[in-house]
Amino acid sequence: MKIGVNSWSLPNNLTVEETFQLAKEAGFETIEFNMAEEVKVESIVSDLGLEDTVHLTLNMREDELLKIKQLSEKYDLPISSIATALHWKYPLNDPDPTVREQGKEVARRMIDACYILGGDTVLIVPGVVNEERPYDTCYELAKEAFIELAPYAEEKGIYLGVENVWNKFLYSPLEMRQFIDEINHPYVKVYFDAGNVLQFGFPDQWVRILGERIAKVHVKDFNTAVGNINGFTTLLAGSLNWPRLMESLKEIGYTGPITAELSPYAYEGDQLARDTAKAIKRLVNM
Repeated sequence: MKIGVNSWSLPNNLTVEETFQLAKEAGFETIEFNMAEEVKVESIVSDLGLEDTVHLTLNMREDELLKIKQLSEKYDLPISSIATALHWKYPLNDPDPTVREQGKEVARRMIDACYILGGDTVLIVPGVVNEERPYDTCYELAKEAFIELAPYAEEKGIYLGVENVWNKFLYSPLEMRQFIDEINHPYVKVYFDAGNVLQFGFPDQWVRILGERIAKVHVKDFNTAVGNINGFTTLLAGSLNWPRLMESLKEIGYTGPITAELSPYAYEGDQLARDTAKAIKRLVNM
């Protein structure tokens, strides 16, 4: 398993090159970038203290993406995957078909960028359930969207990673497994977030149930005594049973990156990168 970091975890006042430089110096082996619009999007990630940059945007030209790829090669720091907060703004289950199409277009642009940047997975929030977006409708619309997007992802060799997030949807590992199996496409898998599970279940059980369906893994910790969005915390500081999680990942033969997705420190933001890389190194060597 490799030591990875999502760029949200790094200070947002860095240039793209400084982002690579800090991640490399801290000891990371892979990095994940986030696709954004040119204007700020408020979403649940904002509540977590994460803030988008314009390092990777929807409308970037190929030559601009290739400059990022060159920096990735310069610092010997592969871009493993692309994430985004945009599917909170353009949910794949929105009642408005125009918004749903925007969400699918975001996914396509993520796939295109990931292909050029040399990654192999894009993280997709499958839907957002609320009073106006019923659960059963979300299930069907999300499934339709992934079935539609899967052939394009396969053409580019990019996996669609369905993430388990705090979206009131797919909170059971059995249901997540069923969702993936009903889509039944080799390029639709799970982007498993261990910290997001703790309020609703046990990460190692999710890993064993999902098995080879897991394409990528996010890590953060969570304090269950807090029990709300303020409970997320740095690695090894919360309630996650790390030995059991790492044992389960080894059992299923997972060899991809363990990518930290954490809120940056309020001060001396570079220190979070250094602390986190050391923590993940301890984890992968358990």
